[in-house]
Amino acid sequence: MRFAPQEGKLICDFCGHEEAIEIAANVPAIRELDYYDALNAALPETEMEEIRVTSCPNCGAQVEFSPDIHATECPFCATPVVIDTGTHRYIKPKGVLPFQLDEAAAHAGMNDWLGKLWFAPNGLQEYARKGRKLNGIYVPYWTYDADTRSAYTGQRGTVYYVTRRGPDGKPQRVAKIRWTNVRGRVARWFDDVLVLGSRSLPKKYTDGLAPWTLTDLEPYTPHFLAGFRAEGYTVTLEDGFDEARDIMDAQIRRDIKFDIGGDQQRITGIDTDMSDITFKHILLPVWMAAYKYRDKSYRFVVNGQTGRVQGERPYSAIKIALAVIAGLIVAAGVGYFIAINQ
Repeated sequence: MRFAPQEGKLICDFCGHEEAIEIAANVPAIRELDYYDALNAALPETEMEEIRVTSCPNCGAQVEFSPDIHATECPFCATPVVIDTGTHRYIKPKGVLPFQLDEAAAHAGMNDWLGKLWFAPNGLQEYARKGRKLNGIYVPYWTYDADTRSAYTGQRGTVYYVTRRGPDGKPQRVAKIRWTNVRGRVARWFDDVLVLGSRSLPKKYTDGLAPWTLTDLEPYTPHFLAGFRAEGYTVTLEDGFDEARDIMDAQIRRDIKFDIGGDQQRITGIDTDMSDITFKHILLPVWMAAYKYRDKSYRFVVNGQTGRVQGERPYSAIKIALAVIAGLIVAAGVGYFIAINQ
């Protein structure tokens, strides 16, 4: 049976039998795990799992496959791969955001997106419309929580004006800034700072799929993965937190500038204490297509919750050349019209 996004049920494609997904009583609710316990390998054994994955030799993606599949194509770059028999040990997902769009809706969204690209090759657009189905992939993400308290030093700039005589002898108002030393504290609780747990796709594409409505997360159960694939994370928990820390630090700087006030702000020092750092591993739904067109791979991704599309933008040299020629003709026509009217 497979999970059907539109119906929100498990469906058998052979006989049409349907089953509602019911979260079993023994499935734990979504909760955060202690970050330092994970770094020290002190998580309970129940939080770990071993799954059968294969690594793509081209893009490095680690994708989980069912036991009956031994050879296929990488859904991220369309490279043929042979499934290995090794298992990898991972932190279990705590939550999953089920697909809400089916493959037909995702394909229609991708075709609409391609149709708006003026300089995309016609051949690729036609190939994509008639091409293979999209792959439904659950992509790994980390979320991080932290309680932060930051002490800062800086300067508040206040704009004032003085009147001076200008080069023409007339008085002019000139803006100047008066700087005042300041210090203070700000605090912020960060909840669910989202970090991609994979490097299989360019980050600009996956970032472009945001926002995600994480309030729709369900406690992890394999039923939601039926008929789909799941990628294993390749960004470690620690590396993910480094990225989350950059996101937090940027927000803390914005908080400090707001706290300093004035017309302009300078920050000379920040000392941040973090406590109650927790995390969870979640899976988010992405429809994906990797097309090879004239020996070049093009990849498109669709947010399985909202339908937002991102992808590699192909260009047609012929279309660009025709557009340039048309522009030159229009410019020449305008120039000629102006000339004869003078």
